[in-house]
Amino acid sequence: MKEELFVSGRNIPHIDPYLHLWTWEIPLYLFLGGLAAGILFFAGYFYVMHKERDMKATIKWAPMLVPFILVIGLGALFLDLHHKLYFWRLYTIIRFQSPMSWGAWVLMAITPLSIVWAASYLKEVFPKWKWPFAWLDTFEAFVIKYRKAMAWIMMILSVILGVYTGILLSAFNARPLWNTSILGPLFLVSGFSTGLAAIIWMSKSKYERKVLTRIDLIFIFVELFFIIHMIMGFQAGSEAAHEAAKLFLGGEFTVTFWVFVVLLGLAFPATLEIFELRGYHVPVWIPSFLILLGGLIFRFVILEAGQITRYLY
Repeated sequence: MKEELFVSGRNIPHIDPYLHLWTWEIPLYLFLGGLAAGILFFAGYFYVMHKERDMKATIKWAPMLVPFILVIGLGALFLDLHHKLYFWRLYTIIRFQSPMSWGAWVLMAITPLSIVWAASYLKEVFPKWKWPFAWLDTFEAFVIKYRKAMAWIMMILSVILGVYTGILLSAFNARPLWNTSILGPLFLVSGFSTGLAAIIWMSKSKYERKVLTRIDLIFIFVELFFIIHMIMGFQAGSEAAHEAAKLFLGGEFTVTFWVFVVLLGLAFPATLEIFELRGYHVPVWIPSFLILLGGLIFRFVILEAGQITRYLY
């Protein structure tokens, strides 16, 4: 007779005890979603503040990239789907308690809105641009007339899109690293910071870069505060939360997180931006590139580390 000892009845492949379902597609999608949200929010904000002449890169140029960013992000998300032919079922119902439902509908709304917003500035960015059909000129005039209303809608949807990327993960109660309410605001602030970095990189106006750099510094300091708050929350939590925090405090993600995300992705770019505001010459692309790279690595780290963490049993 063969005897077997079962220490746990939970043995679900790829899910328990470790989740190994999400690879590069999801963190890329989360990064691009936050980046698009940041660009669109500040495009709408400065338009409402009547800064169209002073903030050309923010309102006109950078939003031209957003439709492509969203399409690439949605393409990565589509590649991750196991039942690709049935994605349309997300749009047959609205579930207010489901972050996935919120994200699907917000993306459905903000993607065409970003295309319309960018298209309304094509003639200003490219003076030789001509629409192939007369009705497009009529539609363009209609959009320009109600552009302020579009800006307000775009800002609201951008905030929802930015915070949803974090709430999507925090809804996984079985993963201690993700199961924190700080993840939504943290992803929102990080997305807005990457959006600002992209705009600063594109801008040729010293005034515009100075304004955006000051705002970006605020977002970087807030993001650092949220990260510290998240780690402290884990340290003050359960044993499972302690184990999650150990991944960043001596564990396998310590160097990646503190060096590439916190130091090179936040602290060092913030220092460079402070020097730039004080009159020192700093190549614009360096802090912008580091912030974008840090934001991307941050999402890869959070996603990979979160799939490792679990509640003990």
